[in-house]
Amino acid sequence: MFDWKKPTVQMLGRWQPWHMGHQELFKRCIKKTGQVIIQVRDVEGASGGEGQDDNPFCWEDVCKNIESNLLKDGYKRGTEYEIMLVPNITNITYGRGVGYVFEEETFDEEISSISSTKIRSELRDKGKL
Repeated sequence: MFDWKKPTVQMLGRWQPWHMGHQELFKRCIKKTGQVIIQVRDVEGASGGEGQDDNPFCWEDVCKNIESNLLKDGYKRGTEYEIMLVPNITNITYGRGVGYVFEEETFDEEISSISSTKIRSELRDKGKL
């Protein structure tokens, strides 16, 4: 059961769509605390900031996509992770270090070259979006 009081890794993004790069990031995150909160920026029909205007997936579709992909690796919503809709967050600011760790995960070229922009383009070319 997801424990709201337990230390948790936060993943914030548009997830337009969730892809293998996100899946690999999740796997690293889950190892840190045993649970992850996946925050979905509310960008449907809006710009997510410079270069982030293409947001065709609604909240429900993003959730389904995340859940179905994580289930392939045995992760269950409400157990190892939870999904939360949040405002269209474009800036993250904090006053001083009070227990937060900001980490950037780096991946090899195979994973880091995965692009949601390319995925959306391919879906459009196939008439699926």
